[in-house]
Amino acid sequence: MHAILLFAHGSRDPLWHRPIQAVAARIAQRAPHIAVRCAYLELTEPSLAQAAAEVVAQGATSLSVLPLFLGVGKHAREDLPVLMQALRQAHPDLHIDCQPAVGEQDALLDLLADIALEHAKTSE
Repeated sequence: MHAILLFAHGSRDPLWHRPIQAVAARIAQRAPHIAVRCAYLELTEPSLAQAAAEVVAQGATSLSVLPLFLGVGKHAREDLPVLMQALRQAHPDLHIDCQPAVGEQDALLDLLADIALEHAKTSE
């Protein structure tokens, strides 16, 4: 079984989590055979390690981490590689990959530009 972990910063504000949870729900709807979980760096749970342990316990044999960071700051550049190394050490038999942060992916950048332009068209 393959699993996807959506990795975000985290917040004490429960409303902040809604978009991340909405992405997880859309993945689950589109690909019910893939386990999907949200994981957070700080301020809320589950952590990346906790979410990975959960999907491994459910039978995951491969795992993709998608960092939901628009800006590629310290968390994406420094904290995430350390966390990924810890995951690989904790689960040596699990195939783990980490995608580029969403803010580095052309598909999202194009979508954001499209959203901005669509709004501009309706404002004219």
